[in-house]
Amino acid sequence: MKKISILFSTLAAAALLLTGCIKETSPMTSTVTVLQAGAAPGSYQNFVDAITGSLAGTFTYGGASNKYPYDYGYPSFFLMRDVMGNDIVCETSGSEWYTTWYACGTGLGPGYAICQMPWTYYYKWIKNCNNVLLLYNADPTEEKQAGAGIAYAMRAMFNMDLARMFCPTTYALDKQAITVPIVTEETELGDTYSNPRATNEVMWQHILDDLDKAEELIAGYERPDKYTPDLSVVYGFKARAYLTMENWAKAEEYAKKAKAGYTLMNKEQYLSQTTGFNTPNSSWMFGLTFKPDDPNILINDADSCWGSQMIIEVSPSGCGFSANYVGPKRIDYHLFSTIPATDFRRMCWVDFALDDLGGKAAITEALGAYSDDPAGLYNTGYVISTTKSYVGGMPVKFRPKDGEHKDQYKAFTVAVPLMRVEEMYLIEAEAAGMQDEARGKTLLEAFAKTRDPQYEYGTHVDTYYGSSKLFQNEVWWQRRVELWGEGFATFDIKRLQKGVIRSYPNTNHPAGNRWNVSSTPDWMTLCIVGTETNYNSACEQNPTPIKPAADSDEYTW
Repeated sequence: MKKISILFSTLAAAALLLTGCIKETSPMTSTVTVLQAGAAPGSYQNFVDAITGSLAGTFTYGGASNKYPYDYGYPSFFLMRDVMGNDIVCETSGSEWYTTWYACGTGLGPGYAICQMPWTYYYKWIKNCNNVLLLYNADPTEEKQAGAGIAYAMRAMFNMDLARMFCPTTYALDKQAITVPIVTEETELGDTYSNPRATNEVMWQHILDDLDKAEELIAGYERPDKYTPDLSVVYGFKARAYLTMENWAKAEEYAKKAKAGYTLMNKEQYLSQTTGFNTPNSSWMFGLTFKPDDPNILINDADSCWGSQMIIEVSPSGCGFSANYVGPKRIDYHLFSTIPATDFRRMCWVDFALDDLGGKAAITEALGAYSDDPAGLYNTGYVISTTKSYVGGMPVKFRPKDGEHKDQYKAFTVAVPLMRVEEMYLIEAEAAGMQDEARGKTLLEAFAKTRDPQYEYGTHVDTYYGSSKLFQNEVWWQRRVELWGEGFATFDIKRLQKGVIRSYPNTNHPAGNRWNVSSTPDWMTLCIVGTETNYNSACEQNPTPIKPAADSDEYTW
């Protein structure tokens, strides 16, 4: 199996600037502009399809010749963000491709290649949206409205992510804090050389403006599948935006609108060994999928894809970084310990108690409750794991397609959820409770009891520092368990102004990464790639994060 080394070389001065400017002229040359290409029969829909079709499956950052295992699209950013917090534990060997984000040091700084990745991806995605809007504005016919609505909705999603990743503080705390430069279909190439970072106030208004346009243009549109946004997804984006802005009434209103027509995942759907979190169901509002002919599947033995990082039930295949090379991304020991045995979501991770059963035979037999490949799980935990041999905390939330264990080319062609109705239930509950705690508590309890019939309000009081009230902590705990691995961890930590706790008795975070930080860590505010600030004179830089000098003393819960 071919392995790849991480590139941490200094960026060349010729690296990309903002890639979102697409307002072009039509010189008398052989160059084909967006408007010229859009005039070809059927091309407009191709531009629209490219918006969602580019979310996963190709080596957008480094190209197929580099084959970086984290270069597979939108879900990779879930892990980059989530490993920065408490709730996902990484191995720390040189083969763990998310170590740079988990270890949170100078490798995230503007002079390193890693810093280029979000800039390359997100502004390419925004450019795809701008291409469609440029074509629509030139010929705003009725048949093009839905495509333009999709472009506005997706541009809003991308800008929401950028704002939360690059702004050092929250909208509610400081509306004048800076996010990222705004690039639209009207932005000229020359403008990108002096394009300042928009304030929270300006950026979030831009996001809402896009969503308002999307809501108008996409109304009545019937999408072909859940890999394309429709009006419910626009409502969901609005709910996310208003939650971040702490406009509680609007967040509640749009979360309620968004969840109409969907149903919560039940226990059987949640824990299915064949379709669990790999196939759209009645709760999925929006997602993406890896296809058999994707470069991320065909090249590098399918090791450069979401499944390689998050699906561990492919041990017989010999492939997959989590299953066969370095070990899985486990759940934090403390978070797992707070999940009651009566909560069916606890079965998404192997119980740490199995490691105390005393022997391979007993442990393998117990693993049969989690998978029909218990021997493979044992091998991943005790043979493959590089930091410590154990099966506790291994994730079985994200299953291989159709329960396939031997052929990773099939096992990894899974769908990944980008929005589930469960998130809308929790936004509605939090937003309602921040206006009327009793009403929010009722909504939260109703949701929680669909997962744990014996749920008792007030039992999840861990604050992880921060000043959130008990009610908000209860919602946050539900979000951490329900949405684990789906990209919300750092967004919530920043929004709720929490800290991070990795050092405590019985922690499973590896030595050297056991830090307790009492406020939101600086490493959760990403740096802007150095070439952007070099060539864009109006773009300010964020400070390079500083890794804690040593492990922290153990925190007592």
